Amino acid sequence: MKNPLKKLTDKSPVLKFLSNKYFLVLVFFIIWMVFLDTYSYLDHRFLDKEIDELETNKEYYQNEIDKDKKNIKTLKNPHQIEKYAREKYYMKKDNEDIYIIEYEGDTLK
Repeated sequence: MKNPLKKLTDKSPVLKFLSNKYFLVLVFFIIWMVFLDTYSYLDHRFLDKEIDELETNKEYYQNEIDKDKKNIKTLKNPHQIEKYAREKYYMKKDNEDIYIIEYEGDTLK
């Protein structure tokens, strides 16, 4: 007497293929590597996104460092220091008055 599972697999080639032990091992291996493993595909995707974000941050900060180096270079001149202090920190000489003009779209809400 034949096994009932054997009867089903003989009738359908798809079930025969799906019940193949090599196919089952392959499916188990793929599931293990994608979801369960320490170095799974999902973890790699998360880490790759994090690396991309860090590289973008690195570029931004590198550009900021370059801007600051240029500012430091220009601030070695005493006239540039005075100009920077007047523009950035609204410093003035004793006999001067400073008027700050704000236009309608310039202020933060």
